[in-house]
Amino acid sequence: MATKLEVESTLTDRYQTTVPETVRRALRLGKRDKIHYTIRPGGEVVLTRAEAADADDPVLGQFLDFLARDIASHPERLKTLDAGFVQRVQALVAGVEIDLDAPLNADDE
Repeated sequence: MATKLEVESTLTDRYQTTVPETVRRALRLGKRDKIHYTIRPGGEVVLTRAEAADADDPVLGQFLDFLARDIASHPERLKTLDAGFVQRVQALVAGVEIDLDAPLNADDE
């Protein structure tokens, strides 16, 4: 039989709370993940990880639509990148390796 684990968190004045680490680990929650609540008739609330929607991010979609409309309406505003600028950017990031899938360390949280 599995061991029952209980944890608590506190509501702030704005009715917000931090999801305890043990719950985050159990549900494999990361930053910006969504939580699903099921409220049962007896008042019990079941907390689960919400499944990611297949749809694109609506905010990003709206921003990209805005850019597309702006480019179509004002193509004269488009400018090429200066070769010197590109070289400066490449020099600034030369040798920098980033693993976008690596977890953040505690100092970056």
